[in-house]
Amino acid sequence: MIADPRLSINQATIKYASLADALRVTADAGVGAIGLWREPVAEVGLAQATRMVADSGLRVSSLCRGGFFTAFEGAERRAALEANRRAIEETAVLAASGAPGSAAVLVLVAGGLPAGSTDIAGARARVADAIAELEPDARAAGVTLAIEPLHPMYAADRAVVSTLGQALDIAEPFPTASVGVVVDTFHIWWDPEVLGQIARAGVEGRIASYQVCDFLTPIPADALLARGMMGDGHVDFASLTRAVEATGYAGDIEVEIFNAEIWDAAPAEVVERTVRAFAEHIPLGSVPV
Repeated sequence: MIADPRLSINQATIKYASLADALRVTADAGVGAIGLWREPVAEVGLAQATRMVADSGLRVSSLCRGGFFTAFEGAERRAALEANRRAIEETAVLAASGAPGSAAVLVLVAGGLPAGSTDIAGARARVADAIAELEPDARAAGVTLAIEPLHPMYAADRAVVSTLGQALDIAEPFPTASVGVVVDTFHIWWDPEVLGQIARAGVEGRIASYQVCDFLTPIPADALLARGMMGDGHVDFASLTRAVEATGYAGDIEVEIFNAEIWDAAPAEVVERTVRAFAEHIPLGSVPV
């Protein structure tokens, strides 16, 4: 099967593949783009990673991830912000090494509640403060900080930003080129306001990335691993994809899956399966232009 030209394989889907193997199996399957993660890049070093990406001929659709800046003011928070500045630099370099159409998008996961705190509103305020501090660096580097709302079950330990509306509220004061949002089907499918918020994101020009995977039940002991291949769970991909398409978003669409069974499969087989599931469940071109 020929891969859809907008399909991107996020490295998380083939977690155990090295950067070299991830680039190879993605390109060999005829997929045109890859979403990179900082850890595999760091394993080979940024300079070598940029050469590998350039040689692959693939577009870079995003870099995961930055964020985790909800700590109270102090050494931990300063260290997190410096780490995000390095991530901004990496994003710019990697996007520049990718094929034409690459996106300098840094995906941000906000972070959870600091130890001993129950002040979720205060934590969200510190997320907004961190974006305000980092936005000039992102603007100077030509990078978009993409705020990703995560499902509410992760609010305590991973992301106090739970809805697309909350992410858009944080992004609103900043230029659209430097601060956007991620629309991830796993995290936002349940929200009764999601279609309206996708439309709002489109009007504001804030959609920096569209990520797709399914929501599985029963939720495993490690809730991070509740993601599944499109069509295996509960997400209505048709309505969400049509809503995103209606905004005019024309960028790559990443498949990002955290799932132990999928991780244990051969990466090439996972990519081939992803190509088929994407073709069957992601209805691109269904919105009149």
